[in-house]
Amino acid sequence: MTLITTRPPQTLQPKPVPEPTPEPAIEYPTDRWVDATWEEFVAISDDPNSEKASCYYYNHQMRIETMGVGPSHALENTLVTLAIGLFCMVKGIRIGGLTNASYLKKDTREAQPDLSYYFDEQVALIPSGNSIIDLDTATPPLLTIEIAATSLKDDLSFKRLLYEELGVQEYWVVDVERTEIFAFQILAGGGSRRITASVVLPGLAIATIETALRDRKTSDDSE
Repeated sequence: MTLITTRPPQTLQPKPVPEPTPEPAIEYPTDRWVDATWEEFVAISDDPNSEKASCYYYNHQMRIETMGVGPSHALENTLVTLAIGLFCMVKGIRIGGLTNASYLKKDTREAQPDLSYYFDEQVALIPSGNSIIDLDTATPPLLTIEIAATSLKDDLSFKRLLYEELGVQEYWVVDVERTEIFAFQILAGGGSRRITASVVLPGLAIATIETALRDRKTSDDSE
């Protein structure tokens, strides 16, 4: 009599799925203008490591700027927002304010101001969604503002030229250290000029905002 033995069926073990290899971080200099193509700039600005940076592109150069996270920059940003909001409320001006929104003209220019504003009928023209605002098809903001904690020289030079070419009507630079505002009207024929009163917010003297900033720095921000 022949005995036939059989082996129990083998249980097939699934092959381990290899962990995806993380993409190497893109290395780039920060807080200064460097030569770059538009494609290089887009690759860096889209990189997750640039999520907490402000990205600018102008004249075939890029600037990847570490966002101001110190209390002085943050406080000045808040105070300027409150001051403009209060003025608009008193004057009955409709306001659409954006924080760190990006604006581009494809292949040539991109900016990411600390604050940007649309007023009255322009508010309805603010694009919806989370994409960068394309100024080849969308309306530029009336007012852009940079809070200069460590970038004053650049904000007054290259960025001013950049905003002139993006088509905004008014540009402010807030000097955090001196609590001073450099305000510029962007001229239709090109260039800009220093102003002491806002053009896009008639009746608002720049000195009034400066005084409000100085006063609020020495008082409770919640008053």
